[in-house]
Amino acid sequence: MSVSQGQNVPTSAPASTAEAAPLQKEPINLATFPFADTATQQKAKSANAYLRTRVMSASPEELRLLLLEGAVRFARQGAEGLLAKNYEQVFTGLSQARDIVIELLTTIRADVNPELASNVKSLYVFIYQQLVEGSHEKDVSKVNKAIELLEYEVETWKLLMQQLVQEKARGAGVAPSTDPITAASSGVGRTPLAVQG
Repeated sequence: MSVSQGQNVPTSAPASTAEAAPLQKEPINLATFPFADTATQQKAKSANAYLRTRVMSASPEELRLLLLEGAVRFARQGAEGLLAKNYEQVFTGLSQARDIVIELLTTIRADVNPELASNVKSLYVFIYQQLVEGSHEKDVSKVNKAIELLEYEVETWKLLMQQLVQEKARGAGVAPSTDPITAASSGVGRTPLAVQG
């Protein structure tokens, strides 16, 4: 039996000659799929453009904060997946969180303050281990421990950014802002601490 191009052939042998007719495939109409919705595509493009602009105009301190917040968000997604036994969600969330933690770990500059850099690296290694073990052992308590530490790191980083802005403002005679992100992006306090830019 020869098969011409475009002809559908059943993968198993038919039980009778009545079933021997070729299978008919419905053409795929991409307009009916949710991802092809133009409103959804526009929202996604707008969100991506906003994020791209935010990242490209951020100081090193703000980039680190964005990474920390992303790690928390993805780790929560993984923890929710563990609770729902949705292992695709677990894999996606925890993989992203681990990648971010590795990025945070590898961008610490030891030349500024070696002892502090060593302590922070140890913290990130521990967080990474908790994410890996939580994923492999399907143990939400380990993932939650990593989330708790990452949230603490987010708050610490916000306080540090705020303190940097206040110190720079005192030196420049400018009234400091109370919002660390706005303050950091105002041009005051743009010196990197222990972050590679």
